[in-house]
Amino acid sequence: MKRAMLTALVAARRNRQAAVLVRGLTSGRQCVVTERECHGDTDVMDASIIQAARAALRLDGASVIEASGEPFLVQTEASPVRLFIIGAVHIAQALIPMARQLGFELCLIDPRTAFASPERFPDILIDNRWPKEAMPDYRLDARTAVVALSHDPKIDEPALQAAMDSSAFYIGALGSKANHLKRLGRLAALGYSDEQLRRIHGPIGLPLGGRSPAEIAVSTLAQVIQSRNSG
Repeated sequence: MKRAMLTALVAARRNRQAAVLVRGLTSGRQCVVTERECHGDTDVMDASIIQAARAALRLDGASVIEASGEPFLVQTEASPVRLFIIGAVHIAQALIPMARQLGFELCLIDPRTAFASPERFPDILIDNRWPKEAMPDYRLDARTAVVALSHDPKIDEPALQAAMDSSAFYIGALGSKANHLKRLGRLAALGYSDEQLRRIHGPIGLPLGGRSPAEIAVSTLAQVIQSRNSG
């Protein structure tokens, strides 16, 4: 492995960023791909290989792809997928145990300390800062999902802005269709494009017809999983 590739892998791990190691199984060509950089034999790599490697940043494990008549091993090196939950609400209480079982690294953000407390949410990282202050510290990336559940624009919308400004693979927001349209209008007024706004899943979750907090949590987590695996 070339020194630049090894350096890129070490730096990605140190900074908690995903990296993909690509190896040509017949030619021996290799490269390391991150969200913004490529190192190694990139001058002889087909663009489709780099694109496939970036799509694999959100996934785990390894796969084999065909490009330019050659099989390539694509192997992701990354920390656990992160789920940021905005709002210490009843849905969050149901969502967190399910997400933990699936191996998500969890963070709950809510400035309302009466709600976002260790007593109500044990064994989870709780950040009691306002999302506008907290989100920039977490370096949202392609292995990040953000669900805004507080139903309070002052809490949810700064988190949604941070997510849209990142490469997060999933962004969802709780609320009715009417409230979501109003939310999109406020975000559009801040300069966000239609393409960016379409990244927000709202109303949040797959349309399973559920109404209870636990049922909404199931539909939300299902949509997160669907988004991650569908690319």
